[in-house]
Amino acid sequence: MSHAPQEQIAPLLTTEGWELLASLGPYREADSFSVNADLRKAGHSPELVAAVLTQSRLRTRAEAKFGEFARQMLFTQAGLEQATRLNVAARHAERFAKAGISHVADLGCGLGADSMALASMDIAVTAVEMDETTAACATINLMPFPHATVVHSDATSVDLDGIDGVWLDPARRTTSTSGTKRIWDPEAFSPPLSFVEGLAAGGRAVGVKMGPGMPHDSVPANCEAQWVSVGGDVTEVTLWFNTVARRGVRRAALVISSQGAAELTSGEDFDGGPVAAVGPVEGFLYEPDGAVIRAGLVADVAERFGGHLVDEHIAYICAPELHDSPFARAYKVLEVMPYNVKALKAWVKANGITVLDIKKRGTAVTPEELRKQLLPSKRDTKHAKTATLVLTRIGEERVAVVVEPVTF
Repeated sequence: MSHAPQEQIAPLLTTEGWELLASLGPYREADSFSVNADLRKAGHSPELVAAVLTQSRLRTRAEAKFGEFARQMLFTQAGLEQATRLNVAARHAERFAKAGISHVADLGCGLGADSMALASMDIAVTAVEMDETTAACATINLMPFPHATVVHSDATSVDLDGIDGVWLDPARRTTSTSGTKRIWDPEAFSPPLSFVEGLAAGGRAVGVKMGPGMPHDSVPANCEAQWVSVGGDVTEVTLWFNTVARRGVRRAALVISSQGAAELTSGEDFDGGPVAAVGPVEGFLYEPDGAVIRAGLVADVAERFGGHLVDEHIAYICAPELHDSPFARAYKVLEVMPYNVKALKAWVKANGITVLDIKKRGTAVTPEELRKQLLPSKRDTKHAKTATLVLTRIGEERVAVVVEPVTF
């Protein structure tokens, strides 16, 4: 999955390295130079100091995904980028537990996030990782779980006899000296989607995490596709096959926020479901969550709100009533104007606006550039007046909608 140099991890797998890493407080970039100097002055080798500081930085970054568990884990840069957040991994594991699966092979386990979640539910886990450094990290991360075993091997060549569930998180990035680069073709993933479909054809419970931008026509016909967003960011689409797929659910949007989790599902294929009407910009404007958009469920939300789209190709909904929903952000429509920079600049000046939030969909305008054009160079920071503009297209006409965010 990732290819961090072996030497960056090896020094940490010694008593000296592990104790030194544990002795460091939270990583701060501003302090890293002096900490480096102090550790080297204390007699630690440059290789160990570099490894410890790199790991300390990764642990601090990993807290967003792993919480306090991050302090006891080992990471690689590429592994952390692709690792599943622990609260999402717990939902993956729940699927296998509810289906009564007793032994899961986590093929391409990376740093072991999903394996940790599975093992914490008393499911036996065979965690398979081809990259030696990443496998070493996973071994450390899974040490608290006696039901988990790490195997350093190619995911496609593991014997699955006696294993009734398979989880996969294929590598969707290539790593080079210039960093990591995302791959888009599901057949170029490691392992490829066709390998996953082959596993599912045998009747096993199979789940696979894919990138959220996966096109609908690449989604296999015999699975459930669940798009997941966390805190407004769409993190993945998971494909579920056989006993871990829910009956009557073809596609779903799972929205996880600080308020909890909510899900919208449809039994229809991607070209089915309700067709939303198209109407004027009025009342309240709704910006659907990214998972709702990716799952093709915008029309379902419009129907739920008794609303309509402002353009059949653009994911903005208008409805006469105000709805508090986890599936869309609400704005009150104040004014609708044709998109014209000169007119907008005059509007900004006339209203004394000093802070401008610009949202857009269906138009090539760059919000940062437009903001520079519209706002005065000298602004009254003591008496800041904020406004929100939504730029979009209605047919061929570009419009600017003045809105007010609604807070519940």
